[in-house]
Amino acid sequence: MRYRAVFSDSSVLFFTSLTRRQQVKLLDRAQSLAGSPFVVPDFRSKDDDGREICHLLIDDYLFEYWVDDAARLVMIVDIEDAE
Repeated sequence: MRYRAVFSDSSVLFFTSLTRRQQVKLLDRAQSLAGSPFVVPDFRSKDDDGREICHLLIDDYLFEYWVDDAARLVMIVDIEDAE
């Protein structure tokens, strides 16, 4: 069973600020991440709840996410323009 990407409010705000072409590219990258949720991240940190947050640079975007194995979700908590 495949994992699916879920976006936080801040990720959606970033997404809506992009052009249509950039939105399509970002959604494609998020789906790729959900398809391979255990790729080795560029670095890891902890959030305020002690949850491990993965940080991965994909093309021009820095994705911050955590993986919920039980629900089979990749929770994308933030996305930043890496340029």
